[in-house]
Amino acid sequence: MATQPAQSSTAVPKGAGGASGSMVRRILLGSQLRRLREARGITREAAGYSIRASESKISRMELGRVSFKARDVEDLLTLYGVTDDTEREPLLSLARDSSIAGWWHNYSDVLPAWFQTYVGLEGAASRISTYEVQFVHGLLQTDAYAHAVVSAGHRTPLADDEVARRVALRLERQKLLQGEHAPHLLCVLDEAALRRPFGSAAVMDAQLLHLAEVSEAPNISLYVVPFGLGGHAAESGAFTLLRFPESDLNDIVYLEQLTSALYLDKRDEVAQYDQVLRRLVEIGLSPEHTRDHLHRIRQLL
Repeated sequence: MATQPAQSSTAVPKGAGGASGSMVRRILLGSQLRRLREARGITREAAGYSIRASESKISRMELGRVSFKARDVEDLLTLYGVTDDTEREPLLSLARDSSIAGWWHNYSDVLPAWFQTYVGLEGAASRISTYEVQFVHGLLQTDAYAHAVVSAGHRTPLADDEVARRVALRLERQKLLQGEHAPHLLCVLDEAALRRPFGSAAVMDAQLLHLAEVSEAPNISLYVVPFGLGGHAAESGAFTLLRFPESDLNDIVYLEQLTSALYLDKRDEVAQYDQVLRRLVEIGLSPEHTRDHLHRIRQLL
């Protein structure tokens, strides 16, 4: 099932370099082409005809779902009246950069097409804020815990080599939290994610210890919403909010489903999710108390 990428953004984030940034650049270029087309009063059908393509392809281009050919972008810019080289070159540069293949394409055999968009956006974000209720967030999972989660997440058992590949992909994603330009991760975990066992008691103990240790990192803020608080604002379930280095690129909320995902970027919708995160942080255990809570749960294993 196709994803629904973000629909509006304007400038290239300075921190969105390399393959991860190519996903962002595609969305940015698509939105700029859409605005240029609409400003000239040109239909998608007419734009598609000018590049020997269908109306649906123009729609996919404007949503950032497909890569861009330089020739197509050149022809569209001419159609939209953008003829000055100083105006054309930044957009053509975007088209060239957006074609860079992401590192995750090496895992295309185990990576659903609808999740590739998220991995690209995650790698380009400057801030990742997430709420999880089912299990520990993938960026904070240990090797053994990830293996148990992947193995349990399919009705039909996966072959050992496929499980290993999926775990390797998850561990590769975690590398973005390291280094000088690592994003800030704000992770709120419902206590259910800590209590639900994946793997043996030893696997769970190592996972909880890992959470306590990585939460000391300056770019990771970990909060737990304990059972004792009862109901809370995140009644709709898990979600992730991505923020990028430049404010011109809209924040994006990622909602994962069983066979697809939704990407929301309308400001009023994103604001509601942001408010939920803020409320969870307010009512949840502080990072210090979260570490104490993790160790208490370990003692009960």
